[in-house]
Amino acid sequence: MYGKRLGGPLAVRYAMFVLGLFIGAFGCVLTIKAHLGVSPWDVLHIGLQKTFGLTIGIWTQIVGVIVILLSYVLAKIKPTFGMFLNMVCFGSFLDFFLWLDIVPTAETMLEQYLMLLAGLLIMAVGIGMYISPRLGAGPRDSFMLAMNERMGWSIQKVRIAIEVTVLLAGAALGGPVSIGTVLIALLTGPLIQRTIPFWQTVMQKPYGMAPAPQSKKPAAS
Repeated sequence: MYGKRLGGPLAVRYAMFVLGLFIGAFGCVLTIKAHLGVSPWDVLHIGLQKTFGLTIGIWTQIVGVIVILLSYVLAKIKPTFGMFLNMVCFGSFLDFFLWLDIVPTAETMLEQYLMLLAGLLIMAVGIGMYISPRLGAGPRDSFMLAMNERMGWSIQKVRIAIEVTVLLAGAALGGPVSIGTVLIALLTGPLIQRTIPFWQTVMQKPYGMAPAPQSKKPAAS
């Protein structure tokens, strides 16, 4: 019976989880290549990469481990297999897309803004996809969702509070900050408040997922 489940609904849930990370990483690369500023977390990752070397993907993984430890110490959020899988896959996919260098350079300001907005939308879709199977959000999003539930704040408010702190640290290390950084910080929360419920609905009945609680807050693992 366990084997049947592993080959059916559970396998589909893991496939959705990894596909969401793959799509989210591609969206992240688009925002980096737009050269209009990146997300607050990526300001930190790129700042660390410029200061200490290594790749952006590896720094996302290192910071992920630190966030997992801090989340456990400060908020009693126990690390899960999904957290580590998220951290490893996202950083690897990010470096993979950057290594492929398949995203063309934007030639005009209009192209830069279109690339940035496309990346933002794709990231939001990816986040909704990997959270919907409830196999465990990533270190950063797990912390965001935990604060959303425990503090009673909206996802948008929690995310902005966390990312302003990260942004300041990344900027001090030389990470790229521009108008795109502000747009990503302000728009990501509202966007994922729409993509998470959509993908949760997709995953509920066909793949063995229990109906999500009737609440305005997204369910977390």
